[in-house]
Amino acid sequence: MILTDTSPALIAPPGVYRPQADTLLLADALSHERLGPDREVLEIGTGTGAVALRAAATGARVTAVDVSWQAVLAARLNGFVQRRPLRVLHGDFAARTRGRRFDLVLANPPYVPSPDTRLPTRGPQRAWDAGPDGRRVIDRICDTAPELLRPGGVLLMVHSAMCGAQTTVEHLARLGLSARVTARTSVPWGPVLRSRARWLRERGLVEDGDEREELVVIRARHL
Repeated sequence: MILTDTSPALIAPPGVYRPQADTLLLADALSHERLGPDREVLEIGTGTGAVALRAAATGARVTAVDVSWQAVLAARLNGFVQRRPLRVLHGDFAARTRGRRFDLVLANPPYVPSPDTRLPTRGPQRAWDAGPDGRRVIDRICDTAPELLRPGGVLLMVHSAMCGAQTTVEHLARLGLSARVTARTSVPWGPVLRSRARWLRERGLVEDGDEREELVVIRARHL
């Protein structure tokens, strides 16, 4: 069940992150996991709900969370249009799911390194800006994963390789999860990275002449 151009059209109002290469990569990784009516799934940072709806199409019980009200409303509307049962919550993922555990957790978090040390609290940049090393949200997801996953449960998280794929794998391993990179793809820089090219080079996050970004999927299993 790969997200393709032939997938049902998704409503994506202004300010809501539209499905892009990272969405496609996560959807492809999802297609290799066991899903069905007996599975409970959480998606962190659902945006339009594209990946969450893919999981819901299998009959899985899906909860999706986003800090953006526009995204929450878009995901709810897309679920209604596609006639998929999708529970969409607004707010911080850890607070909204406290005390619950899932068989599968999906995450396409903000991961673009930003000169601003603070996470944005409004605007479309909330979907991508993630502090100077791009790990502000990635690390929170890693820290929370052991409490979110049932024994044998799986986390699938996509992010840029410039944030440190091995750093994520080692972080999850320290918390007792078995983690590895399971997928990679390379895409041209978008406008956000192009606008920060000089800063990224000064930080040593990219090399001179780089104009492509590697995306990775990290798969971690709760032992």
